[in-house]
Amino acid sequence: MNVGIEIGGTKLQVVSGNGQIEQRFRFAVDKAQGATGILEQIERALTQVNGQIDAVGVGFGGPVDGQTGRITTSHQIDGWTGFGLADWLRERTRCPQIRVENDANVAALGEALHGAGRGFRHVFYVTLGSGVGGGMVVGGQIYRGAMPGEAEIGHLRLDRYGKTLESVCSGWAVDREIRRALDELPSESLLKRLVGEQTSGEARFLGEAWARGDGTARRILHRLCDDLAFGLSHVVHLFHPEVIILGGGLSLIGEPLRAGVEKILPDYVMQAFQPPSAIRLAKLGEDVVPMGALSL
Repeated sequence: MNVGIEIGGTKLQVVSGNGQIEQRFRFAVDKAQGATGILEQIERALTQVNGQIDAVGVGFGGPVDGQTGRITTSHQIDGWTGFGLADWLRERTRCPQIRVENDANVAALGEALHGAGRGFRHVFYVTLGSGVGGGMVVGGQIYRGAMPGEAEIGHLRLDRYGKTLESVCSGWAVDREIRRALDELPSESLLKRLVGEQTSGEARFLGEAWARGDGTARRILHRLCDDLAFGLSHVVHLFHPEVIILGGGLSLIGEPLRAGVEKILPDYVMQAFQPPSAIRLAKLGEDVVPMGALSL
């Protein structure tokens, strides 16, 4: 029986199965409890796994040393810096195969093997959530550069003055852009009425407002697609993957986001690389990291 673990800043998932998820434990993360609280939750779940545990894969929300299974740091939860997670898991499961990877890499593997990347050899995955991360899979294996990491597309600079892909294409960045726009919109604005009194997560209303013809939503979405396509053009020039998969919370905007990026991307790619990579929406949803962790 394989076990897959997703450790994020707000949720923890522990799943077990052979190829597919057969058992799932889901926990909310209490930041006040730090790493210690998450480890207690993992230990509790491991005692309830049906059958003998043969291997464990982990997708961790932050930089890790994939060779040693040691956590480099977490930008969201205290207590992880330098922690030997693989050794800790080995002590509790007694199984020889333990793999710890960054969650974007693990999500990329999940989508490549079980989701929108099936059938492609070269797959690049970008997650558009509270931050922006990425992973590259070649022939069913995670592409790994020299330490301390690789495929950090969120930190790709779009200019020399500090504008990064994450600073303009993360969920938080789009939320802020919408909030600024709402301050100048009249009360009858569709986007303003959809958002209402919400003070976070405003980006989730962008797709519906776009579909209903809201001008502000269309302007913001076009800007998002343009910046994202420009950032992904560097991925095309460096790796030329067969497919680029859009995942994370912003990907729930759906077809308007996918089609927008696909339409604009050729404008930023040199003629010799035309047509550029296909653009697909992620398919696995909340299962993307757990399925990738099982596949490790």
